[in-house]
Amino acid sequence: MDHSAEQDKKGKSRRGFLVKAAVGVGVLLGTGYLTRPVWRRSIAGMVNTADAPYVGDTKTPPLWFEVTADNEIILRSPKVEMGQGTFTGLAQIAADELEVAIGRIKVVHASTASGNIDGFSTGGSTSISSLWMPLRELAATMREMLKNEAANILGVDVAALSVADGVITASERSLTYGEVVKEVKEWDIPAVPPLKDVSTYRYVGQPIPRVDLKDKVIGAPIFGMDAVLSDMLYGAVVRPTAIGSKYVSADTSRAEGMPGVVKVVKEKDFVGVVATSQMAADNAKKAIDVTWDIPKTWELSDIEAMIQVGQGTPYVIQKEGRAASILAAEEGIITAEYKSPIGAHAQMEPNGAVAHVTADQATVLISTQVVGLTRKEVADRLGFDQEQVNIQPTYLGGGFGRRLHTPHAIQAALMSRAVGKPVKYFFDRKEEFQNDTFRPPTHHVLKAKLGADGLIEAMEHNVSSGDVMFGSPILPGILEPIVGADVGAWRGGMIQYGKIPHYRAVSWRVKLPFATSWWRSLGLLANTFAIESFMDELAIQAGKDPVQFRLDQIQDDPAGRRLQAVITAAATRANWQDGVLPNGRAMGFAASTDANTPVAQVVEVAIVDNEIKVLKVTCAIDPGLAVNPDQVRSQCEGAIIMGMSAGMFEKMIVRNGELQPTIYGPYQMALMRDAPREIDVVLLAGTDAPGAVGEPPLGPIVAAIANAVFRLTGQRLREMPLTLV
Repeated sequence: MDHSAEQDKKGKSRRGFLVKAAVGVGVLLGTGYLTRPVWRRSIAGMVNTADAPYVGDTKTPPLWFEVTADNEIILRSPKVEMGQGTFTGLAQIAADELEVAIGRIKVVHASTASGNIDGFSTGGSTSISSLWMPLRELAATMREMLKNEAANILGVDVAALSVADGVITASERSLTYGEVVKEVKEWDIPAVPPLKDVSTYRYVGQPIPRVDLKDKVIGAPIFGMDAVLSDMLYGAVVRPTAIGSKYVSADTSRAEGMPGVVKVVKEKDFVGVVATSQMAADNAKKAIDVTWDIPKTWELSDIEAMIQVGQGTPYVIQKEGRAASILAAEEGIITAEYKSPIGAHAQMEPNGAVAHVTADQATVLISTQVVGLTRKEVADRLGFDQEQVNIQPTYLGGGFGRRLHTPHAIQAALMSRAVGKPVKYFFDRKEEFQNDTFRPPTHHVLKAKLGADGLIEAMEHNVSSGDVMFGSPILPGILEPIVGADVGAWRGGMIQYGKIPHYRAVSWRVKLPFATSWWRSLGLLANTFAIESFMDELAIQAGKDPVQFRLDQIQDDPAGRRLQAVITAAATRANWQDGVLPNGRAMGFAASTDANTPVAQVVEVAIVDNEIKVLKVTCAIDPGLAVNPDQVRSQCEGAIIMGMSAGMFEKMIVRNGELQPTIYGPYQMALMRDAPREIDVVLLAGTDAPGAVGEPPLGPIVAAIANAVFRLTGQRLREMPLTLV
């Protein structure tokens, strides 16, 4: 299959997607249909299912590839590596089209100075899927550019050349890629050539070892916290502890004369210290007396009162048939409520940056998921053109959405400018916990009515949540008034069982007093916990097997068939038998579809010392083409463990106006002893291109655990973290 045929098969090119989206919004604006719920639901559905295109250069191979004299190829990745294995997958794709051994590919983070800048971010499980076609095209074009130059050097027709492992041959004469580039003064970029058939690839589809494995095993200094610059000083910023605090003023007199202090930096919105050591900076920071404007002392009860279905603004995001009127009846209606708490990112590496600002240039080394946005914000605050700011991303010691806004780069830059030297500045752990952009708490009310056949006649999902995506600098502001409901809060909140005659989903939007934003999988974890636990309740009420109950209510369309396939695969692999097992064990089942990737999971649990012990997880996933099957399995394993941690242990509270806890330990997380003894991942390929992997496997895990616990104990756990009575 050539690349044009593949684009036709997918039904849209990247450019086509963007054009259609822009035209669609333009039509809505022009016709005044923004106030009509049907259009809001249509756009909500489009956002929920659309493939996110890559937003950046896809036409200039030299921005992406540098061929060295020793015949290695440096791939400047606009997507950052935060543990998900993206660099390895990108190396596999590039190596196959470039016709080189994968060992010759070195993947590095593209700095903004390279010109290869992602216009969006690294997130949404799109790094591999969005670059699948662009990177193949760029690599194939680069290969042809090298061949064209070799033909000129050798004085032969390009058709007479063959390529193998970075060596171009014509009869008995040959040139390495490295030898060719020595002669090139200016590249001539041809049209994109036909791409290879995927079946002929050497590396795509193979379990290639990770290209960053050695650096991580030997502890190479590749992360943000490892970054250093010559003659570097250290910074610290005074941060508030109370929710809703606004900086008013600061008395810095005690700090200014302390040992090691180089300068106290006062800005309109913060006060910081630059010192000769981190300890000196931290000690001086504690001596600064800051006045904060704190309008209200919040308590957890205040937050819980806000996060209630019926509070806030409701938006119908999905509607089919007459669910509302049917479920308004007083007889035969099954109702359940579910809750999830405030969640922290709790990533290992806290936020921070190393910045060096001169009179007309700024360099920032930083762990960030938004390289382009960070450059823009730093440039705007310094009064520079964006071309004067070079953002050099590092490896991330965990991201999970926490680094989808990194304005602390601005503070590092301002402190550097104030002292005329590089400054390294990082949050401490307490600051990281209290100034996180949290996963919002949720409240769910579900209703359903069963028909005479034992299947669902009508179903409704109401979810109350704080914002996830709205207010984020990376989201177009035009989307909020169109959609109304927060796009991230209802991710996973739509009902996926399309054979139900009457169903609807309603999002209740609440503005919380602390920052809530992107958290791995956004609303998927909490929404799937509620919906799939409720599906289990309904199956039991109907006297039906929970797996077959789901299969019977999935629509017969391409998405539905893929969902049915993973459900069947997971149940078969786990030897599902209505969840009943001997020796004090039980199984639970759940399934979800996120970013067009369906996932089903069977969980086996036991109760040990009145605590839930997950023994085994069977996960069936259809991510389409698996560029690196081992990488996909690893992502599933990581997502499952993270979902277990959030669903069984993690919880932030509000006390005396502060978010707590502020250190690991009191903020409980899953430990090695809590990991299942086995996670069995089954890979299906319902499409011929890579799909999302990083977040979809989080969806079913908590519901599957809770459903297993019910079979074992009779307790229906309706609130995260799951706790036995």
